[in-house]
Amino acid sequence: MLIPEENPLGTYLRDRRAKLDPASFGIPALRRRTPGLRREEVAQRANVSATWYTWLEQGRGGAPSADVLDRIADALALTGVEREHLFLLAQNRPPEVRYEPNAVVTPQLQRVLDSLELCPTIVHTMLWYIVAWNEAAAAVLTDYAAIAPEQRNVLRMLFGSPHIRARMEGWESFARSTVATFRANVIRAGASQRVKPLVDELIETSTEFAAIWSNYDVADAATGSKHFHHPVAGPMTLEYSSFAVDGQPDLGMVVYTPATSADRETVRSLIAARRTLG
Repeated sequence: MLIPEENPLGTYLRDRRAKLDPASFGIPALRRRTPGLRREEVAQRANVSATWYTWLEQGRGGAPSADVLDRIADALALTGVEREHLFLLAQNRPPEVRYEPNAVVTPQLQRVLDSLELCPTIVHTMLWYIVAWNEAAAAVLTDYAAIAPEQRNVLRMLFGSPHIRARMEGWESFARSTVATFRANVIRAGASQRVKPLVDELIETSTEFAAIWSNYDVADAATGSKHFHHPVAGPMTLEYSSFAVDGQPDLGMVVYTPATSADRETVRSLIAARRTLG
């Protein structure tokens, strides 16, 4: 029978500390009786007192704040998943999402997109810049490769492109839902200041965005349907589902699934036409 640890947080901290190479932090490794960093070295890197950090490892340091946990995570050079584990042990909850301005789409994630052959799929950042897509998305939604990276923003395209607007049925309802979901995502990511230039730009260039933004609505539109009129294929309905990217909380993935067998065949034909032209 497994016996629960009395101090799992302290055990985890000691384990992470012992597995660090002092030389990688510019610390001489001479005359050390045990491997890894010393408690006082971790405390100094985290800007906390050595006594308090010792108590924390011993299970009597009190509940650390999120700010202190972040500093300890940095001091121990924890990965994203290790940082999350630290928060779960210390506070029984995952850490808040930290906005990362330079999101990276891994080759593995791109292969996931490419495997969804008949499902247009995009990956976007917390500020809703589209950073990856598959062939189906380029054929059915928009040729994102033909758009400058700084313009591949869902809101910029939704409010600034007459072409995209003309294709959508129920544009106003979709726009309101999109802005409300965007606001919730930005707050959740702690990126309010980072997004301000984009919001100011949209308020200046679109009276409709300004009116919707001033309502302060928030929503979580994880699923729904998108009805639009494709300029070549005609009316189409796609059902969408939003997913977080595991290990990269700053990225989101939206998968559009053809609503009917006819929509599925339409997607197939648009992909075939794109390949012929390409």
